[in-house]
Amino acid sequence: MTTLTDRDRSALIVIDVQNSVVSGAHERDRVVATIGELIDKARAAGAEVVWVQHSDDHTPFGSEGWQFVPELSRADDEPLIHKKYGDSFEATDLESVLADRHVGHLFVAGAQSDACIRSTLHGAFTRGYDTTLVSDAHTTEDLTAYGAPTPDKVIAHTNLYWQYHAAPGRTAGIVTTADIDFKP
Repeated sequence: MTTLTDRDRSALIVIDVQNSVVSGAHERDRVVATIGELIDKARAAGAEVVWVQHSDDHTPFGSEGWQFVPELSRADDEPLIHKKYGDSFEATDLESVLADRHVGHLFVAGAQSDACIRSTLHGAFTRGYDTTLVSDAHTTEDLTAYGAPTPDKVIAHTNLYWQYHAAPGRTAGIVTTADIDFKP
C-alpha cells in the first residue's frame, strides 16, 4: 500500500548494530541474536537486507567501535549505507538503493530505539514507505542519568506509538520476529 510506484519488494533495514553503539544496550545479547534470526528469515524469503553504519565523533569511521558486532555478518551483495545523522535517509544513498531494488516496505531493526531507529522510522514513513518496526529487535542504552526513562520503557513506548502510527496511502505498525512475513 506504499505511496511509491513500482515498489513491490520488502527490505530489512539493520541499523547501527555496531560494537560501540550496542556495547551497553538493554538486553544486548538477546536483541543481537534476534536480529541474526531476522536476517536469516529475510534472506530465506528473498527480501533485501540493507545494513546501516553510523559514524561520528564518538564512533569514528573505521574504528573498532564502528565495526558491526561479530555475531552478525553482512553478505557481500547486501547494500551498506554509511550515515552521520539519525535518519538513515539523511545525506545517504539509501533512497536510491531501495528504489533500484523496487523496495516499498521496510522492516526496521537495530539501535538506538530513541534515536536512529525512531528517526529512520519517521524518515521512511514521510517518504512514502510502508514501515514496520520489529518490536523485539531494537534496543537502546540507559540514559536515565540524563532524565530519560529506563531502556525497557523507551523500547515499550517506541513499540506503542509506532503500532498506532497512521497516514494516508501507507502503513505503519509493529511485528515480532516470530510473526514476520517479508511478503509485501
